[in-house]
Amino acid sequence: MPESPPRIYPAEGGLLGAELRQTPEDFQVTELLPFTASGSGAHHWLVVEKRGLNTQDVANRLARCAGVAVRDVGFAGLKDRHAITRQSFTVPAMPGPDPDWASLEDDSLHFQQISRHDRKLRRGVLRGNHFRLVLRATTGARSLWDARLQSLMKEGFPNYFGAQRFGHRNLQEAARLLSGQPMRIDRHRRGLLWSAARSALFNLVLAERVRQANWAQILPGEIVQLAGSHSIFLAADDDLSDLQASATDWDLHPTGPLPGRGGLAPTAAAIALENSALSAGPIIAGAGDGLRWAQRLAEQGLDAARRPLRARPETLTSDWQDAQTLVLSFFLPAGVFATSCVEGLFGQEMADVRRLDTGVD
Repeated sequence: MPESPPRIYPAEGGLLGAELRQTPEDFQVTELLPFTASGSGAHHWLVVEKRGLNTQDVANRLARCAGVAVRDVGFAGLKDRHAITRQSFTVPAMPGPDPDWASLEDDSLHFQQISRHDRKLRRGVLRGNHFRLVLRATTGARSLWDARLQSLMKEGFPNYFGAQRFGHRNLQEAARLLSGQPMRIDRHRRGLLWSAARSALFNLVLAERVRQANWAQILPGEIVQLAGSHSIFLAADDDLSDLQASATDWDLHPTGPLPGRGGLAPTAAAIALENSALSAGPIIAGAGDGLRWAQRLAEQGLDAARRPLRARPETLTSDWQDAQTLVLSFFLPAGVFATSCVEGLFGQEMADVRRLDTGVD
């Protein structure tokens, strides 16, 4: 059984392909925050360009250099090691001389900005990420690439959680927890497993809506989310046509479940589809179906939430370097996986795109 539920895409008219080289230069991510350093305060503000390091590697180095606990190092989100990435960190300022940040610089780490800020940078405080991808050895007619890129900008892509969210055997371990088996894991690890389980359930529902070709439609009983916010509401039957017009204009989105307790729940056709998708079969052999997982997640005290079923790249540009090399540049909001964008362009789930999940927070 696969490590995560399959992701399917609505591509028509043939599939595209490319060789996704894993050199850091071919995959670059720049983190964008909703604010900049204040210039003064009790925390160092460090904008770091890293290569071959993940976010925790950098946090560990910064903590050692400053003589603080690594838990006190702040950052907005995680960035993978298989890329060139740029992101911000905060480190508490201790009495005495400033740390010798320059001593940390080498081929894998470079400081782009050193300043001060008035508070610790918290997880999730992120506007999004800008990506630059190099696709090599492309296959498929140029006309199909152009058409698919236009469709990606207009119609978007299914907003799946990428393979990185499920890690190595995260769902298997989550299944053990959900079945009540005793496990000696810390709070952080437990949270990762719950997150993987909820992400798998969301992907199951989204895949079914892609199969039914209604992943961009407002169904009766839909929970709708306003674009650019976390505001959600229940779609009223007499407003469906107006809501669909707003969805077509990308002012709002249909949503899928992140199961837990409480929260606003869909009704009518929307809940029927979700329950059908979740009850179709076990996610992991012997671990019960998705409805059982959702019930157990609620029993763990996790609060239910909703996630848009679709996303689209902003400021997308494409540049053919030669007949088979395409450079893509685009912005994705926080929480949207570059994997899903690339797979949406290709029209299929790809095993060799898994390491492109970097930059997701």
